[in-house]
Amino acid sequence: MQTLAYGSWPSPIGAALAAAHDGHPEYLGFVGEEVWWTEPRPAEGGRRTLVRRRADGTEESVLAAPWNVRSRVIEYGGHPWAGTVRDGVPLVVFVNFADQRLYRYEPGGEPCPLTPVSPVGDGLRWAQPQLRPELGEVWCVLEEFTGDAPTDVRRVPVAVPLDGSAAEDRAAVRELTEARHRFVTGPRLSPDGRKAAWLAWDHPRMPWDGTELVVADVTDEGTFQQVRTVAGGLEESIAQADWSADGRLLYASDRGGWWNLYRDGEPLCPREEEFGGPLWKLGYQWFAPLENGLVAVVHGRGATALGILDPETGEVVDAAGPWTEFAPTLAVHGQRVVAVGASPRSAYEVVELDTRTGRARVIGCAHQDAADPAHYPEPLIRTFTGPEGREIHAHVYPPHHPDHTAPADELPPYVVWAHGGPTGHAPLVLDLEIAYFTSRGIGVAEVNYGGSTGYGREYRNRLREQWGVVDVEDCAAVALALAEEGTADRDRLAIRGGSAGGWTTAASLAATDVYACGTISYPILDLAGWATGETHDFESHYLETLVGPLAEVPARYAQRSPAEHADRITAPFLLLQGLDDVICPPTQCERFLERMRGRGVPHAYLAFEGEGHGFRRAETMVRALEAELALYSKVFGLTPPDAPTLELAG
Repeated sequence: MQTLAYGSWPSPIGAALAAAHDGHPEYLGFVGEEVWWTEPRPAEGGRRTLVRRRADGTEESVLAAPWNVRSRVIEYGGHPWAGTVRDGVPLVVFVNFADQRLYRYEPGGEPCPLTPVSPVGDGLRWAQPQLRPELGEVWCVLEEFTGDAPTDVRRVPVAVPLDGSAAEDRAAVRELTEARHRFVTGPRLSPDGRKAAWLAWDHPRMPWDGTELVVADVTDEGTFQQVRTVAGGLEESIAQADWSADGRLLYASDRGGWWNLYRDGEPLCPREEEFGGPLWKLGYQWFAPLENGLVAVVHGRGATALGILDPETGEVVDAAGPWTEFAPTLAVHGQRVVAVGASPRSAYEVVELDTRTGRARVIGCAHQDAADPAHYPEPLIRTFTGPEGREIHAHVYPPHHPDHTAPADELPPYVVWAHGGPTGHAPLVLDLEIAYFTSRGIGVAEVNYGGSTGYGREYRNRLREQWGVVDVEDCAAVALALAEEGTADRDRLAIRGGSAGGWTTAASLAATDVYACGTISYPILDLAGWATGETHDFESHYLETLVGPLAEVPARYAQRSPAEHADRITAPFLLLQGLDDVICPPTQCERFLERMRGRGVPHAYLAFEGEGHGFRRAETMVRALEAELALYSKVFGLTPPDAPTLELAG
C-alpha cells in the first residue's frame, strides 16, 4: 500500500471510460417472444438505438446510425417505439429524434414515415405508440405545436394509419378524443378492448403534484365515448394506470402519502413504500399486470426492488439478486417479466424474472467490468440531521483505492452532488463518474435533499415554495456534518449538479460559505426569466409550486436567483452548458456571466455545440469531466498524475 496525498492517486478509470459507459437501457418491450429495448451510443453522436435480443440470446442493433429512437414530447420524451409480429416478421414503429416523425420498420427493409413534418413551431411529436393492427392503426400521444412559442402547444391521444396515408397529411391522423387537458399519457386498453384509461393534468400542477385518471368506453370502430374522470385530483398524484387480466382498473396513487397500488379504488398493498414515482417521461412503468392476476412491481423506500405482488393477499415476493435499483420500465409476456436493474457494483442491465420459478437472470446489456472492480467506490447509506431536526438522506462515497492510502494526518476533499429534478433522487448504483473521483482520492456525497422522491409525499412536499432554501440547507448540512465528524476536509468542500442540481449548486455558492468551489451544469440561474418564457411548456409553471406564483411573490424570485446575486459569489466555479438546450437555455448562463464580469472570481465557461439538456456525446462528457477534475485540482491543490488543464478567467 503506497501513501500518496488525496487527489493524487493514479486511477484506471479515465474520463473516456466513464463517458463510454454513460446512460443505460430503457423502454423495454416484447416483440413476440423477443425482448427489445433502447440503448445509448455515446460514441455515435449520443444517439439511442433499438436493440433486439433474439431467441438464441444474441443482441443486435436494429437501426444503424443516424437513426435515433427518441421522442421529444414534453422535451424529456417518452416511450418511443412499439412492436409486434405479423406473419412471423417483426413490425415496429418508432420515433426518430431528428425529425420527430413516427416511422414503420420491418427488418430487412427501410423505415417508412407514417406522420408528416409540421411547418409550425417545433412541429408534431409522438410518444407511447401502441400498435392496433386489427384497426390498421398505431395509437399514441400527439404533441402538436400551434405557433412559434414553446407554450403554443396541444396534446391529445390519436390514431395514426399504419399504411402511411398520414405521412404527408395531418388530417389523416384521427384524434381519439378532444384535447380536454394540457397533458395526457397514452391510453391503455382493457383486455377486452372495451375501455381505455389514461392520465391527464393541467398547469400549474406537475404530475407528481396532482393528476386525473380518465376512463373512456371504446367502440368497435375505435372511437372514445363517455369520457370521465374516476380518480385523482389537485392533491393526488396518480403515476400510472393499467388493467388487470380480468378487466379491473389498477393504478398507483399517493392519496395515502405514498405511491401505493389500488384496484378499482381499493388499496392492494398499503405500505410506507413507493410503488410509483415522478412522471418525467411518458410511459414510465412501475408495475405491470400478469395474465395470472399477479402484478410485477418496482417498489421500495429510497432504493427499489423488483417484486411480484399477489393482489389477493397483499404479499410481495422480491426477486433475489444483487440489484438495489430498478428503473421505471417493465414489460411482461406470459409469466415472463423483464426490467432494468443496477447495483453499486454493476451498471444497469436487462433482467428477466420467471414468475413460475422465481429465478431472475441477466439477459441483456450485461454488466462487464470496465476496470478492476477493486477501484469501484463503496457507498454508505447515511441519514443526517438538518435544520429543525429534519432527516436528510444521502449516499456517501469515501475515497477508495486498492493500492493507495493518504497520510494519516490528511482529510480528503469531498464533492456534494445535488441531483436534478428537483423532484427526483440519486439512485444507489455504480456510476463511473463517481468512481472517476473516488479512485483518485476525492470523496462524493449524493444528497437526496428534502423534495426528493422515494421517501413519501411529505418528504417530497418539503420543497414547496422552498426551492433554493431547503435544498441548499440540506446539502450544506451534509457537507458540514462530514467535516465535523472528521470524514471530510472543511476547507476542501465542493458542490456540483446539473439542471435543478445546477440551480442548487449556484444558489449554494451565492447563499453560503460552505464550499471552496462548484461545478454548475446546464442550470436554472434566473427564476423570473425562466418563469416568463425561457423554458419549455412542461415546466413553464413548475416554479409556482417550487417558489410561489410570480405575481404574488416577485421579491422571492429575485431574492433566490443566483443571477441576481452574482456579487455574493466569491468561490471559483466551472459552468457547463449545451447550446441547443431549450429547457435551461444558454441565455441564462450568458446573463449570469455578464453580471460576474469584472468581479475577479476565477471561473471557466464551456459551451457545447449540438448538446441539449444533459450531455450525450462522448467527447462532450470527456471534456466536462476532465474540466471538473481540473477545477478541483486547482482549488484544492491536488496533483493527479493525469491532471487535465483548465484556464480560469477572473
